[in-house]
Amino acid sequence: SARVSSGPWLSLSSNALMFIDKYTQVSRILNPIVICLDQIDQLCENRALRGYIQDNFGDEERLKKVILCDFFRHAFDGSGADNFFDAGSCIDGRLTSAWNWCSKLDKKSYHHVFLLTGFIGFDGNFQT
Repeated sequence: SARVSSGPWLSLSSNALMFIDKYTQVSRILNPIVICLDQIDQLCENRALRGYIQDNFGDEERLKKVILCDFFRHAFDGSGADNFFDAGSCIDGRLTSAWNWCSKLDKKSYHHVFLLTGFIGFDGNFQT
């Protein structure tokens, strides 16, 4: 095979690439959340949007806590697979849960806040 004739370390194995891909997904999940959290204070500079946030969440700090509490409560809970064994171990299981949380964002009370901060999805370009 090509690997034998050209010597070791010619390319990464498919297992190594899958391992690296798992970790590249982390930023695809976290970047939109961080962008949203960073822009909430800027949203509140608009009187109408500040009113919306106050009416629905109390204030901007409470809104940030609602988002973070929901994420940390559900994004690592083993959800998203048919059963515990299908969820996978360690990084597999946590990514399954995190992607499951992402897939339910449109059902969250704060989904509109994500949209107001430029959110277009977890699997695409990120507007800042």
